[in-house]
Amino acid sequence: MGLGNFHRAHQAWYTHAANTGAAQEWRITGVAMRNPALRDAMEAEGWAYDLGIMSPEGLRVERIAVHDRVLVAAETPGLVVDAIADPEVAAVTLTVTEKGYSLTADGTLDTDDPGIASDIHTGTTRSVIGLLARGLTRRTLRGGGAITVLSCDNLGGNGRLLHRAVTEFLTASGQSAGALNDVRFPDTMVDRITPATTPAIKARMQAAAGRAVVAPVMTEDFTEWIIEDTGGTLPDWTSAGAAFVPDVGPYERRKLLLLNGAHSALAYGGLLRGHDYVHQAVADARLMTHIRALWAEAAPLLPEFGQDDIAAYTDALTSRFSVSALEHRLSQIAMDGSAKLQQRILPILRHHRFQAPAASRVLGDWWRVLTLRDGRGEPLGDPMAQALQDVIASAGPEADRFGQVMQLVGVPAGDLPAGFAAACLSPRPES
Repeated sequence: MGLGNFHRAHQAWYTHAANTGAAQEWRITGVAMRNPALRDAMEAEGWAYDLGIMSPEGLRVERIAVHDRVLVAAETPGLVVDAIADPEVAAVTLTVTEKGYSLTADGTLDTDDPGIASDIHTGTTRSVIGLLARGLTRRTLRGGGAITVLSCDNLGGNGRLLHRAVTEFLTASGQSAGALNDVRFPDTMVDRITPATTPAIKARMQAAAGRAVVAPVMTEDFTEWIIEDTGGTLPDWTSAGAAFVPDVGPYERRKLLLLNGAHSALAYGGLLRGHDYVHQAVADARLMTHIRALWAEAAPLLPEFGQDDIAAYTDALTSRFSVSALEHRLSQIAMDGSAKLQQRILPILRHHRFQAPAASRVLGDWWRVLTLRDGRGEPLGDPMAQALQDVIASAGPEADRFGQVMQLVGVPAGDLPAGFAAACLSPRPES
C-alpha cells in the first residue's frame, strides 16, 4: 500500500532479490492510493519497472518484475479490501509517509481526519487505516489465516502505532478488534535514500541502460531494513541483507534522529540559504556546522551506540548526502513538517527540556519556510496546512504565533521555557 518510489526501491527490490537469490516465487499486489499513472505505465510492461542504483562505481539499471497487478484504491477500494482478505496474501507493507496514518500528535487515531471520519460514520473506504481495518476484518470472516503487516515509514514504534490505529478504528466504527488476533504488526526500520524522479534522472537512467526505461526510480546503493522478529511466513529478505532482531527501537531512533533529523535541518536551512538539493546543502560549511551540533544534541538519546559508532554513522551519512547524482530535492524533504518533526526533532528537545539550540533552530527554520511560502501564495505542503495558515495570518507577536504552532504539533505551552520562541526565531547572521 503506497506504490511510490520508496516501495519500488526498497520492499519490491528486497522481494525481487529473495526470488532471485533464494529461488522463491513471491509476488506483490501493488496499491496506489489515488494516482493511476504508475499503474498504467507498469501495466504496459507486464507490471515491470526500472530501478537505477547509484554506487561509487557508477549507475546500474535493473529491471524489476515482481508485481502481479496494481490496484488504485480511490477507484476500486473493494478490490483492495479483497486483496488483504485473500488467504494467499501473507504480508502487507505500507509506505504512505507519516501523514498517511492519520494520527494525532500523541499517536492516537485522528477521528476528525476527513477520510477517517467518513470511513467510520458513512462506511466509505477512503483512508489507509480504513482499508486495512476492513480488509483484516473480512479476512477473519473468511478464515484467511495469519498475516503480517509491516509499516515501512519513518515513525518510531511504527508497528505498535499502526496496531493501535487499526484497533481504535475498529472500536470507533463498532467492530470487533478480534479481527487482529492473527495479525502481526512488527516494528521496522527502513533506510534507502530515494528521491523523486525528474526528467534528468530518467535521462541518466536511459543512458546507463542503453534503452528506454519504464516507470523509472533512482536510489542509492546503500540499503538497510531492520525488522522485529515476530515470526510468520515472509520472503527471504535476509538474502538481500535485511535483518530480523528482537528490538528495532535503537535502530529506529538512530535513523530518525541522525539521518531524518539532519535531512529536515538541511531542507529548511538549505531552502532559506538558496539551495535546491541535499548535496548543495551538505557542501555549505555553515549548515554542516549546524548539522554536527544537532547530531551532538541527539547522541544522548542513543545510549546503545558508542561515540565511535555514532561518528562512523554520521560520517557515512555525510558521504551519502553528498552524492549529487541522486538529485534529492530539499523541497521534497521539507514536505509534511508538522508530522515529520514530531518524530525527528521534538524528542531531542524534550530530552534537553527544550534547551537544545540546534534542534530549536530547525523549528525556527521550518516556521520561516512556512511563512515565506504563505507570503508568496505557495502551497505549504503539509497535512496541517489550513491550521498553519490560520496561525500565520492571525494577529499578535510572532513569538505568540510560533507558540500556537508548537501546540499544533503536540507541545503544550506549559512545557516550553520562557524565551523558547524567541530563541527559535532569533535572527542568524549567516542566514
